[in-house]
Amino acid sequence: YLFIIYYCYYCIIIIIIIHKSFAQEKISGIGTDPMLLFMFLGLILALLSLMGCVGALRENMCLLRTFSAFVLVLLVVQVLAVVVLYSLQGQIENYLRSGMLAAMVRYQDDLDLRFIIDEIQTGLQCCGADTYRDWGINVYFNCSAPGVQACGVPPSCCIDPLENGTVWNSQCGVGAQQLDEFSAQSVIFLGGCLGSISRWINQHSGVIVMVVIILLGVQILTLFITDRLLQKIRWSRAQHAVYLQSLQ
Repeated sequence: YLFIIYYCYYCIIIIIIIHKSFAQEKISGIGTDPMLLFMFLGLILALLSLMGCVGALRENMCLLRTFSAFVLVLLVVQVLAVVVLYSLQGQIENYLRSGMLAAMVRYQDDLDLRFIIDEIQTGLQCCGADTYRDWGINVYFNCSAPGVQACGVPPSCCIDPLENGTVWNSQCGVGAQQLDEFSAQSVIFLGGCLGSISRWINQHSGVIVMVVIILLGVQILTLFITDRLLQKIRWSRAQHAVYLQSLQ
């Protein structure tokens, strides 16, 4: 019951956050808001977990069957996603490039996308999709822009964005696009993030495959355990019915 209460609190928090997002953002951007997508996914997975937990505790066959069906669908979707990604691996880079350039265009207008891009650039020590000059696609960083950020890059592109190790210097990338590569390499990261992402995947490919196999294995094991529990419940109810008949 505590789990149900926590889940209700979780739903209320998500509803409040979504309401604020609808109030603050344009309707056209809601469908592509990554944080909202993550929250919806978390809500669905939490509901699925609640369904399995309550079904097992209450020995409710209807909930357990529904839980098994959802897990099976989720498993099939993941397997299909792996197959599709493997078959389209030659085109994935183009999709990533298009997605990142689209996110860079909305960098100043979408706080969630800004956070994700900043984390990628800071964590992978990169700037832009293919090169730091890609930031010219953004209207604020374009060299024809009237503001102080014209011909600049975000501070997450900077090699040392912190002043004295404590204060974030938001002006460290100003004018970086006007610099040649030799001068810019002491201020910002020159390499694009697509190359860094590709290298990271190649370096951790074994770990990624292992994690995927473990996740799929856990879900298959969950289906097996749920099926065994359903068989046990059916057997127990059959024995109980035989016992009641013997008393009559």
